[in-house]
Amino acid sequence: MMLTTELRAAVCRVARAAGAEILDVYGQAFAVEHKADHSPLTEADHRAHDCIVQAMADLTPTIALLSEESPAQVQEARRQWHRYWLVDPLDGTKEFVSRNGEFTVNIALIEGERVVWGVVYAPVLDVLWEGGRELGAWREAQGERSAIRTVPHQEGERWRVVGSRHHLSAETLDYLAPLGDNLELISLGSSLKLCLVAEGKAHLYPRLAPTCEWDTAAAQAVVEGAGGKVTTLEGVPLRYNKPEILNPWFVVSASE
Repeated sequence: MMLTTELRAAVCRVARAAGAEILDVYGQAFAVEHKADHSPLTEADHRAHDCIVQAMADLTPTIALLSEESPAQVQEARRQWHRYWLVDPLDGTKEFVSRNGEFTVNIALIEGERVVWGVVYAPVLDVLWEGGRELGAWREAQGERSAIRTVPHQEGERWRVVGSRHHLSAETLDYLAPLGDNLELISLGSSLKLCLVAEGKAHLYPRLAPTCEWDTAAAQAVVEGAGGKVTTLEGVPLRYNKPEILNPWFVVSASE
């Protein structure tokens, strides 16, 4: 399969369509369920999932798809797949429930253990990011599309560090302790944190708290396309289609 410009544009349209489904629910009263792990679940998660699954089946019928909302048997079957779409139809459901706008639609293409391309769409902001290591990275907003690059930290300037609005763990604070007061901490939800690094507005995002593969794949592709990296604490690039769907702790950096 060729990841053509036309296919990438079509998947971006799918992300926007899923975002429209989310906003339709966002604008009215909605019920909140909870999964076994106590994370929230809403009608918007289901509608975005259904929208993406149907659209991608029509667009790329020979490529499998795993979503956060897929049945357990699909998650188990993914280990047999070499190429598949990895989707979080509503990344940041807590932000959605809080109505702060900091949630995204994430769609990524996985090949082997690598993410090769991804799109992140923020429906409330109406901003879309897309990119991949071999392709570059772009930001689309207000009808304008512009290439983005990470901006590494320079000696003498304050570190701009982005952190989770809900999961700023003690381990994360310990990791940042060597920086002392020489940092500006920006709290943000969902995969927007990685996109902030990708577009040069933050230098660093350490995540020493649980995430799953669908939380990170699309935004990792954007970061890598923009010249940054997403690695474990040992410096190994974050990998996908592992036996365990949970990610290890990782750091997003503006440096190549």
